[in-house]
Amino acid sequence: MKHTRTSYTRVTLWILGISLIIFGVVVSSKSFYQLFNGTGHSYSTAEMKPVVKNATVPENLKKSTSKPLYTSRPEKGENIGTLFIPKLNEKLPIIHGTDEDELSKGVGHFAGSVLPGEEDNAVLSGHRDTVFRRLGEVKEGDELIVTTSAGTFTYKIRKVRIVDADDRTVIVPKPRATLTVTTCYPFTFIGASPERYVLVADMIDSKRI
Repeated sequence: MKHTRTSYTRVTLWILGISLIIFGVVVSSKSFYQLFNGTGHSYSTAEMKPVVKNATVPENLKKSTSKPLYTSRPEKGENIGTLFIPKLNEKLPIIHGTDEDELSKGVGHFAGSVLPGEEDNAVLSGHRDTVFRRLGEVKEGDELIVTTSAGTFTYKIRKVRIVDADDRTVIVPKPRATLTVTTCYPFTFIGASPERYVLVADMIDSKRI
C-alpha cells in the first residue's frame, strides 16, 4: 500500500510538472512572437499621465468641442475607421485595441487613449513589417487623415521622434487634439526592436458628420 501511494504521488507530481512546463512554453512563445515582430504597443491606461491643457486651439477647430463626437465607445477588435497617408498613398484600417489579434488586421488604436478627432492624444500603433513598413518615408509637415463614424480629421505632423521601446511619453495626454502614430524601429532590425519610430501630429481640420 505504501508503495502504491508513493507511485501515485510521483505520477501526480510528474503530471503537474509537465502541465507547468507546457503553460510556460505557451506564454513564452507568445511573448517571443510579439517581441520578434516588434509588437510592444500594449500600454497601460494607468500610464496616461495628466498634463496642463493650456495650448491655443485654432479657430476652425473650436466648434468641434460643442458636443461629443462619439455617442458610444468601440469594442475591442472593432474596425473604427481608416488612416490615409497621402505621402504614401495608402489607406489602412484602424482596429480598436493593440494586442496581436488587432495588429494583425491593421493599425491598432490604443484603447487607453481618446478616439480620433477628440481633444487629447489619440494613439495608433502598427507593425513595421506590414502596415507601417514605409512609415519611415513620412516626415514633418506631411499629413495624416483619419476617417471614422464621426467624420474626417486631418492632422499635420509636427514632430518625428525616435525613442526607447519602454518610453511611455508616447501615450501621455496632450493639450489639444493630437494623433500619435508609432511603430518599431529600426525598420530593418531583426528581433526585438530597441526603439520606436513616432509621428506626432496636430489636428488642422475637422469635418464632422
